[in-house]
Amino acid sequence: MAVPPTRPALRERYDRKQRTVLATAAQLFAQRGYQRTSVGDLTEATGLAAGGLYHYIGSKEQLLIRICDELMDPLLEQAEAIVATDEPPEVQLRALVRAWVAHVEQHRHHMLVFQQERHTIEREPQWRLVRGKRKAFERLLEQLLERGEQAGTLRFADRQLALLGLLAMVNYTPQWYRPGGRLSAQQVADGYCDLLLDGHRA
Repeated sequence: MAVPPTRPALRERYDRKQRTVLATAAQLFAQRGYQRTSVGDLTEATGLAAGGLYHYIGSKEQLLIRICDELMDPLLEQAEAIVATDEPPEVQLRALVRAWVAHVEQHRHHMLVFQQERHTIEREPQWRLVRGKRKAFERLLEQLLERGEQAGTLRFADRQLALLGLLAMVNYTPQWYRPGGRLSAQQVADGYCDLLLDGHRA
């Protein structure tokens, strides 16, 4: 992968094109699978020659890593900002789940690729960074549920089970959710929170 340009206007154009390449590749990988998607498929879909493609992604494997990074980085940043507010834990939880499901809606193909292809990269050194970000996000969620219990506003028979249930619900969303369907992303998020919180309120 070439070194990105330093001039602001050129860097903005480079970053925008790179995001387009990543989004296109994520859609192809989600539909066809990583192994069954050739470089020729990528060049045809992006409109770039092979040299131009590598200018933005470096290699097909690096492209897969970047798709996973793009999935976690903005979500973790949003989650950290939400839990840093002074809002009560229950309000923070609902805001975080709303942001999370909205992120799923915007990155549905990225999530499908991650779920389908994680075995391809999980032994690579770069995978440790992706896994570390996932663990950091899960810790934020767990700490949020714990603070709710400590504040006396939430009560769980098994907090770890509640956490795993929430992770399972949201992580399965890309399998069935379609933008423009019966429920909006916010309605889905609120429904998940209601399932988690109803019956577990102090």
